[in-house]
Amino acid sequence: MNKYICIHGHFYQPPRENPWLNEVELQESAHPFHDWNERITAECYARNSASRIQNDKGQIVDILNNYARMSFNFGPTLLEWMEKKAPDIYEAILEADKESQKRFSGHGAAIGQVYNHMIMPLANARDQHTQVIWGIYDFRKRFGRDPEGMWLGETAANTETLEVLAEHGIKFTILSPYQAKRYRKIDEKEWHDATGAKIDPKRPYRCTLPSGRTMALFFYDAPVSQAIAFEGLLESGEKFAHRLTGTFDEHSKDPQLMHIATDGETYGHHHRFGEMALSYALHHIEQEQLAKITIYGEYLELYPPKYEAEIIENTSWSCMHGIERWRSDCGCHTGGHDDWSQAWRAPVREAFDWVRDQLEPLYEQEMRQLGADPWQTRNNYIQVIMDRNEEHVLDFIRAHTDRDLSKGEQIKFLKLLEMQYHAMLMYTSCGWFFDEVTGIETMQDILYATRALQLAKDLSGNDYETTFVDFLKRAKSNNKEYGDASKAYYKIVQPTQLDLLRVGAHYAVSSLFTDSPEELPLYSYKATSEYYEMLEAGRQRLAIGKAFIRSTITWEEADISFGVLHIGDHQLFGGVRKYVGPDAFATLHHELSTAFDKGNITEVIMLLDKHFESHNYSFWHLFRDDQKKILDQVLEQTMRALEHDFQQVYDNNYPLMAAIKNVDMKLPRPLQITVDYIVTGRLLEALMAERVDVDTVLKLLKEVERMGVKLDEDAVNYAATIHVEEAMHYLEDNPDDTDHMLYLTELLTVINGSSLQPEYWQSQNIAFKLRQGTYETYCNKQEEHNEKAAAWCRQFKNLYESLNLKL
Repeated sequence: MNKYICIHGHFYQPPRENPWLNEVELQESAHPFHDWNERITAECYARNSASRIQNDKGQIVDILNNYARMSFNFGPTLLEWMEKKAPDIYEAILEADKESQKRFSGHGAAIGQVYNHMIMPLANARDQHTQVIWGIYDFRKRFGRDPEGMWLGETAANTETLEVLAEHGIKFTILSPYQAKRYRKIDEKEWHDATGAKIDPKRPYRCTLPSGRTMALFFYDAPVSQAIAFEGLLESGEKFAHRLTGTFDEHSKDPQLMHIATDGETYGHHHRFGEMALSYALHHIEQEQLAKITIYGEYLELYPPKYEAEIIENTSWSCMHGIERWRSDCGCHTGGHDDWSQAWRAPVREAFDWVRDQLEPLYEQEMRQLGADPWQTRNNYIQVIMDRNEEHVLDFIRAHTDRDLSKGEQIKFLKLLEMQYHAMLMYTSCGWFFDEVTGIETMQDILYATRALQLAKDLSGNDYETTFVDFLKRAKSNNKEYGDASKAYYKIVQPTQLDLLRVGAHYAVSSLFTDSPEELPLYSYKATSEYYEMLEAGRQRLAIGKAFIRSTITWEEADISFGVLHIGDHQLFGGVRKYVGPDAFATLHHELSTAFDKGNITEVIMLLDKHFESHNYSFWHLFRDDQKKILDQVLEQTMRALEHDFQQVYDNNYPLMAAIKNVDMKLPRPLQITVDYIVTGRLLEALMAERVDVDTVLKLLKEVERMGVKLDEDAVNYAATIHVEEAMHYLEDNPDDTDHMLYLTELLTVINGSSLQPEYWQSQNIAFKLRQGTYETYCNKQEEHNEKAAAWCRQFKNLYESLNLKL
């Protein structure tokens, strides 16, 4: 067969971590999920690891790992997050690459990516090399092999970028056909014009570089890629398959590679059920033998390039003006606000270039004084980024310096490298991609720049902020609330900055809301309590203590003393300062505790001001996730009181409300709200029980219909989802428990006959695994006339089909 199809998915999210905490904080815009990484993982990355094939009745007949059948790349910073926060999906991705090697002649489906999606042609040579070195090291550590290909951020390329890839052993990259300049058959003299995508995407091309090195280039099929992303091609898997196979030249005997490239998020996030269209298309093509599914590495081995090509300098796949989208107001935007200006892009680019150029000589000079090769050390710092175990970091320091460093020098060494790390992250491409300078993507890059400058100030004592903010003043906002990026800096970025005292304040305040204040996880910091006392008087509490705060990233540390007063709800007053000695702490302790024992809260607040001066803190200085945690605790008490009131209204007025509904009258709004709240609450309580009373759930669901209850659908569906998942996990561990299987089948029958729409995705995955294992075993026993096995198979079939799966 001379027809081959390769589908490439570029799976990527920008790094979203708070630069001081090294954690992604709560993002309300991603509701009901904690943050956008979590949401897109649920909608796309997880779905593609176990995608469904359905029959014409909508029943699931097979589950496939799409990653094992396509070409893909994942952003290294996204995989770092996924390894910590979604380890099962992370492992499925790694496993898919191993499976793909068996499928594709030893070649893996995964390819690398430049580390944090920097626009490579706009980077200096040093940064380009580091991006590739970090990307390769990250890939090797995760996938256990070297990447054959590498994805360039936004496919942005020039000759220098290709040289960097080739120098580090990368064999190929994927580009838009609009990036091709000219082509010819190898050994022929005449070149053919390729501008305007006048190049055949069905073959690989060799690019001979000035150094003499070569790279293979794959120019993807633009019309089909465009149709997938923007023209609804994923509405039907069969339609998708026919579009892919319909591009072949039926008269050609030469090998043809039909290949496309889109954002991986297209399959499930941008287009719901897009992952299923992808699965069906791949399945259909293979089943009907319409073409052979392949990946770039395998195809390159089978059919080395017979043509060569040159590229247009400084081009990308998402800017018709080349790479101007990331440095000027070129007219490319996301389409939401046609009247908005992106003139802010140039001053933001200039600001970051200024940061880079200011920090490089500082870094180089200080690193050399520590006896280290500055740029080789930075290139190798990915080893620390991926493994911050203290012993490993200490070995890294020793391996990269020519003498033993003191404790203070070790801290300086790590601060210098973190400064460079964040100076790399600030160039993440998303900061320029969207329409508004105060959007979360641009502000995230500004956060990284600010962290780099804070570290530079710690190391040099110089003030960089004033000049940096002057650059931001020139970046005019389309949002009247801000006017320019400098105002957003003061409102969003500056309050986010941390030092060890602020971390200590967080520890002090959080300690009031935990059962174990002696040891609290503080993201990338560690707090060790050296003295802690809490005094209580009714709702009021006063914590006084001394703690040791240490960064697990830079190893900087501080002894602090603190006092924090909670007078109820979220009303908190506290102070933190560096520990100055036992006498001062004894005075602090005596004065605060004496005033509190007297019940003189005003005096306690005045003493906090006296002892801590400008280092006063409140609820608003907590990290976002802990603000929510405390508010949830406070709200829990309030909601209990409200629930009691609602229950009384419901019980006292139920006969009247039932009568009103029986004559088809509309309940007065206050009464309808009461019914909605109480029935939703009871249903949630029933579904959250360790073992659900199926009859109770059935009665409550009938009550929903009878009383026209408007349920909190998200909450109820989530509760049902979690309970069914937990029940399936139990069955996975105890497959012989047929009573449990029967119970679960009965519960699913009730749920499926109602308006509820829980998410069975994970439960279906478990059932599918049981089908492939335990079910097959019992089927074999059933054939031996084993009645117990036959009964088990019948019961499992009922459960399986209750989850919309078809045996």
